[in-house]
Amino acid sequence: MWYFGCAPIVDGSDSYSYEDNAKLKIDKVEIKNQKNYTCTLTFTLDGTVGSVSESIEAWVNENYSLTPQVRQPAGEIIKAPIGSTFSQLCQVFVPCVGNPSVDVLWSDQSDFLMETNPSERVYTSEKLTRSETVPVKGVWMERVLTISKLQEKDYNINYTCHASSARGKSQRYFTLLPTDPDMRLPIGMILGNVAVLFIVSVIIYYLFKVDIVLCFRRMFPVFYTNTDSDGKLYDAYVAYSQPNTEGFSNEVEAFVLHTLPEVLEKACGYKLFIAGRDCMPGMAIVDSVEENIQASRRLLLLYTASTFMRKRLTSSISSNNNNITKSSDSRDSTENSESKKENDRSSNMSFDGGEEIYPDSRQQLERLAAMHRSLLEGSLKVILVELEEITPAQLALFPESVRHLRKKQGAVCWWKNQSRARRWRTCMRTKEDEEKGGQLSQSLSPSSRFWKEMRYHMPVKGKRAMCPEKATLLNV
Repeated sequence: MWYFGCAPIVDGSDSYSYEDNAKLKIDKVEIKNQKNYTCTLTFTLDGTVGSVSESIEAWVNENYSLTPQVRQPAGEIIKAPIGSTFSQLCQVFVPCVGNPSVDVLWSDQSDFLMETNPSERVYTSEKLTRSETVPVKGVWMERVLTISKLQEKDYNINYTCHASSARGKSQRYFTLLPTDPDMRLPIGMILGNVAVLFIVSVIIYYLFKVDIVLCFRRMFPVFYTNTDSDGKLYDAYVAYSQPNTEGFSNEVEAFVLHTLPEVLEKACGYKLFIAGRDCMPGMAIVDSVEENIQASRRLLLLYTASTFMRKRLTSSISSNNNNITKSSDSRDSTENSESKKENDRSSNMSFDGGEEIYPDSRQQLERLAAMHRSLLEGSLKVILVELEEITPAQLALFPESVRHLRKKQGAVCWWKNQSRARRWRTCMRTKEDEEKGGQLSQSLSPSSRFWKEMRYHMPVKGKRAMCPEKATLLNV
């Protein structure tokens, strides 16, 4: 039995406990535990009960030091770029009261790093200490490892922080690795180059789309179906103002009967249907238009500024004359009849007093059939060929279907080709050209811009065989 002063110590009371019924253990020693402790041994010898006591004086010293604890590094993997300056803190906590004696050192895989001179590439700082009372009394010790310029040999090494004292040892390490390559710059450059390439490609395709498509058709005809067995007789039906009709001119007739066949038929190998050249004698206009449009893969609608304007102007004048006739109550029926005849005669006369001009019923049928098949059925592709420049005021007088199709797909402009040809002729006229009267062969060259656009819209002469079932249906 142990006594604290004169009071017996009970096992488990306060911070006291017994070990092997003889040893006294004091948990969390405090100043109040400083006193005399007496151990009393009671025994029986030959029936006589006796006891032996011995006392010790316990002094409590407030200064103590426990095993140091390394808090940093924590066994992590650290990445740093080559050539950079790297620093890592070794942080040690020592639970104690007073000034503990603890050694804090850095080491690599081969040896301790003892150098503290900052002029060296690898060095450590002096040990720094600071006390702490909350939440646990103790001392923090710190030492910084610094590598001024990382090299290849510094990587893939475990750097260890050691803390040792008379109460024990502790150590923790970290592994230094090179940083992963920064992919943001390469990825950004790649995306930027792709974006620039895409924009340049779009611009190039927009500027040279016709040339690119024609080149592709010429180089890879096997990708396109052979149209020889599709049941069509003509590659294109040419619709234009007939002689002695509204919108007709000698220039248009020359273009249709000479220029178009010279280039599209002779140079490019297309087969055209041209009214007045390929019509069957005695065939009705309606049957001729319907049958030959049905047998054509495209329809070329040629027009000038006056092709549709005169019709609109004539209909407007007729409407105004009818309104005037209806509102004139003072005139008798004989005068109205004579006035109507005069108007009819004047409407069939040209403005210069020349030959009579009649409405072009064939072109009206061609235009109506073409617009119906193109805009409503989608079974025919109409190519608008603009022979002279059209102003917005003139365009406003065009039929709505023609204006809609022109806005939707545009028109192939012959007058632009003529303007470029005149500019080229002015700059490149030679003596031989002057002797020939300045006639320019460039307008008949299939490689000119106008004829390239015409070939772009015309059917493709492919080499891939058509499906037999489809060819049979087309022939039926």
